[in-house]
Order: sequence, then C-alpha cells, then structure tokens
Amino acid sequence: MADQYDVIILGSGPGGYVAAIRAAQLGLKTAIVERENLGGICLNWGCIPTKALLRSAEVLHNMNHAKAYGLSADNVKADLPAVVARSRGVAKQLNQGVTHLMKKNKVAVHMGEGAIPAPGKVTVKGTDGKTTDLAAKHIVIATGARARELPFAQSDGKRIWTYRSAMTPPEMPSELLVIGSGAIGIEFASFYNDMGAKVTVVEMLDRIVPVEDAEVSDFLAKSLAKQGMTLLTGAGVESLKADATGVVAKIKTRDGKVEEKRFSHCIVAVGIVPNTENIGVEKLGIKTTKGHIDTDAMCRTNVPGISAIGDVTAPPWLAHKASHEGIIAIEAIAGSLGNKDVHPHAMDARNIPGCTYCHPQVASVGLTEAKAKEAGHEVKVGKFPFIGNGKAIALGEAEGFIKTVFDAKTGELLGAHMVGAEVTELIQGYAVGKQAELVETDFIQTVYPHPTLSEMMHESVLAAYGRVIHM
Repeated sequence: MADQYDVIILGSGPGGYVAAIRAAQLGLKTAIVERENLGGICLNWGCIPTKALLRSAEVLHNMNHAKAYGLSADNVKADLPAVVARSRGVAKQLNQGVTHLMKKNKVAVHMGEGAIPAPGKVTVKGTDGKTTDLAAKHIVIATGARARELPFAQSDGKRIWTYRSAMTPPEMPSELLVIGSGAIGIEFASFYNDMGAKVTVVEMLDRIVPVEDAEVSDFLAKSLAKQGMTLLTGAGVESLKADATGVVAKIKTRDGKVEEKRFSHCIVAVGIVPNTENIGVEKLGIKTTKGHIDTDAMCRTNVPGISAIGDVTAPPWLAHKASHEGIIAIEAIAGSLGNKDVHPHAMDARNIPGCTYCHPQVASVGLTEAKAKEAGHEVKVGKFPFIGNGKAIALGEAEGFIKTVFDAKTGELLGAHMVGAEVTELIQGYAVGKQAELVETDFIQTVYPHPTLSEMMHESVLAAYGRVIHM
C-alpha cells in the first residue's frame, strides 16, 4: 500500500523545501523526495557557498588595499584550501538547517531517485536499491537544473570545470579561461581574479553580462579590465583540449581570427540543462519548451494534479524565483483542496530582481532602457554616481552608479539597474516599488536615511525628473 499524502514535492532546493514548509503550514500532509542533499544545488553547491567564496575574496581585496584606509597589512596571502573549507562549512550548516526545518514542520523526507509513473503516484528508488511507492492528490516537480556542457569541452574536474568543480578546486589556477559571462561565469572570474589568477573571459555576445542594461555592462567591463581581467566579447571557443598541465583553446575573436592560447584551467559557464530526464515528463505528456516545463501563472502544468517550479521551468533561473513559485504553487493547490483563506497571486517575472556578486556588484529589476523603448514606452531616465554619495566615499567604494527608467506618461517604474558596492542589498527597494506599482512621486516623497547608500536610489529618481540634488 502506497504512503498517501496531499502533496509530494520532487526536489528539495530553494523551491522545493520552501513549498514543503508552506504546504505544512496550510495543514497539508506533505512529503519531499531528494536524491542527493536537502537544500538542493543552491544551498549546497550554488548560491550560498559561492557567496562564501566571494566574501573571502572581498576581504582579501580589502586587505590588499589597506593602505587606502590608513592601515597596514603585511604579507597578505590567500590559503585556498582554507577558503574552500569555510565555504563547505557554510553549506553544511545550512543543509543541517533545512533538515531541522523539515522535522519541525513534520514534512516526510524520502531520500532517493523520484519518478512519476502516473498522475498521483510517485516511486522513490533509494540508495539501497529498494523502491518505495507514494501517492498524492498533487505533485510538484522541483528537480532544478545542472550546468550545460559544451560537446567539445566535457568537464573532467581536473582542468575543465563546471561551477561545481570550481567551488572545490584541486589546485589554484594560474591562468584561467572562463567561457560565458553570465552571473556564474563573472562571479567565478571575479573570485579567481581577486585570489591571484590571471583571468580571461570569452563571451559570444557583444558585451559581458548581456542581460543587464548596456551601461551597466560597459561600466563593469571597464572595472574588471582595470582589475587585470582580459575580456573577449563577440568571441567564441572553437575547441578545447586538456592535458596533464593545462588546456589549449582555439578562440575565434571578434575580427574573425582564430588564436590558440594556453591556460592552466577552464570554467564552462554557458547556461543550464533542466533535470527532466527519467521522472516521467514525456510519458505523462507534460509540455515543455527547450526542455523546460511549461506552466501557467499558478505554476500548473498541462497535466491536472502536477505543478512545476524553479529552474526546471521557464527563466529567470534564480533561487528566489523558485522559492516564490513554491509559495504560489502550494497556495493554488490548497485553494483547489477547499482552503478559502489563501489567495495566491500570479507570478510576474518582470518584478523579479537579479543579482551578480562580482566586484563591483550588479543588480537589476524590470526592463532595461533599451527593452523599455522596444516595448513602446516613452521613457524618463535618471542616473546617479556613487562618487556623489557621502557614504560611498567614506566606505572607499566610490565606483558605480544607479539608473532608473520610468514611463514618461504614467510615472511607472519600468526598471532599475545598479553597479557598485552592496547594490545586491539595495535593489529590493525598487523591487518592492514595482510590486506595489509605485510611481515617481512615491519614491520622491519617501525619506531616505543619511548617510546611506540608499540615498542614491532617491537621487536617481530625482535625476529622471530634473530634480537631482547632489550632482
């Protein structure tokens, strides 16, 4: 007899475990199936441990620039194994935290490979080879994604790395090639550059971090180049061969020339592949687009009783988007089961902020200036530099700017784009504004504390309407 639940969730990443907790809060009998580690990739091998690595690099960077603060730090050096050990310790602590949360909320945890042989049924193949049958009125697929590999550059964990190997490197790279300049590629490029490696980034498109506003991309490129990185845009790696001492790459540059260069290691960061194999997606007739599961605004698939959230679905592929989808999916399920106290709202991808934790940081929400114009908006654009902010100068972080894009007719905030110190913490102010549908007067009439970096958010809005004070 199969164990019976109200909801079974496949995958315990930031989408899956949050969905499980919300389901338990709503009184639903809940189970979660995980094949590897509670917390998924984000907590164990992605967002959190990478930020631990980047924090170490940031401290090292500041120590190397101690003189600028009137301080002296001699014989500063990095201990890579210790840096990695700290990162793994952070991941372990949070993994234990999720384990505690599952127990606290009385969520049944089934470790093993999960599959959906039919609607309402889940099988779990444990590490001991035994299969457990589960049943539920609703199933949520939250199986995430994995790094996409290039056919000619398969990772070996020694010389050619995906993000996973790059987080636990067998040795410190001397000359590092990074293929791809999205958030993952640029974060690792920034980390290893600060740690002392000579870094080259190759990006096929015409600018790095190509999803960001063009002015942000340009500013970041100049900053990273100033820090010693080589950035090759409009370029591609045509072949990559590893040997005992490094890798040889043939790189086609913007002018069409093919150059052969040698590096000690290579990180491939060219996107993700959804984990939809062997879980029953094709057999059940669940619709997909380029492998990613199609869902409606309440995270439901085309098959009744089956929902999907997170990286296995449409972009943006961000942990906080997965968590929010988990809440929406569960509240929609609870409503269908008769709970009249939940009122799930439709997901709006335009209101999801994105963050890149390089040095300097990048953060954004909504439309870029170019995308806003393409969508037919007449825009008002404001921009304010870090050099005009007292707190930024006091911190010794006067590099960067904040840019806001408004609809000229309605005053609607269409997008906000930032590059500089701690902008990943600042962006939420604009995310709240977009979700609440605030207009320019709401931002202008808000009082921002002094001295803070947040004052630049105010000044950027003022600049869009010809009222900037400190510039």
